[in-house]
Amino acid sequence: MHPELHRFLSRYIGAVALALAPVIFTAFVSMPLNLARHPGEQAVVGQAWKHMT
Repeated sequence: MHPELHRFLSRYIGAVALALAPVIFTAFVSMPLNLARHPGEQAVVGQAWKHMT
């Protein structure tokens, strides 16, 4: 691979990863807070359903 292409691709992939990291982290942290439980857990039967907005 050409050195300039390798440098460009490594910088491009790094920039994309750095841009997506906060988005993925925010979604991972905020989903249990909005659902009032973790996504894999069963919902409590008596718990009132709350809209996410």
